[in-house]
Amino acid sequence: MLQINILYVGNIKDKFLADAVAEYEKRLSSSCKLKHIELKEEKPPENPNDAEIAAVIRKEGDRLLQALPQRSYKIALCVEGKQISSEELAKKLADIPLMGTSEITFIIGGAFGMDERVKRAADFRLSISKMTFTHRMMRVILIEQIYRALNILGGGSYHK
Repeated sequence: MLQINILYVGNIKDKFLADAVAEYEKRLSSSCKLKHIELKEEKPPENPNDAEIAAVIRKEGDRLLQALPQRSYKIALCVEGKQISSEELAKKLADIPLMGTSEITFIIGGAFGMDERVKRAADFRLSISKMTFTHRMMRVILIEQIYRALNILGGGSYHK
C-alpha cells in the first residue's frame, strides 16, 4: 500500500480546517497509509524585516530538511512549481512506485514560504495554483487532491 506523508510547518488552529482534514483522512484510510509530520512554526518578531523573515524561513527549512524521509519521493508545494491537473497528479502517484519507492512525501512550508534548500531537495515542485493560500488551508487542499487522485486511479467518479 502506498505510504503518503504530509510534512508541514505549523498546526491547524481552525476547527473547520481540522474537520476537513479529518474527513479526508477517513476517506483515504482504505487507499493509502497517511502520515502527518507536523513541525514547529518559528515565531517572528512583531513587524519582521526582510532579514528576520529570511531567518524564520531558514530555521523552518532546517527542520523540514531534518524531517524529510530520505527514501521517499519528495514533492515540494511552491508557487513556482509545475501546475498539473488532478488526472496528471493521479498518474504521477501511480508512476512513482514504478520508480522504486512506495513512499511519497508532500512538503508544505510555513507562513513566509519554503527555504530554497528544501525545494532543491525535492524530486518535484508542484504548484497548486498561482493564487496565494495560507499554509494551513493548503493542507486541506492538498489532502483533497490526494483523495481525488487516488479516486481517479480506483476508477471512482468523485473527480467528475
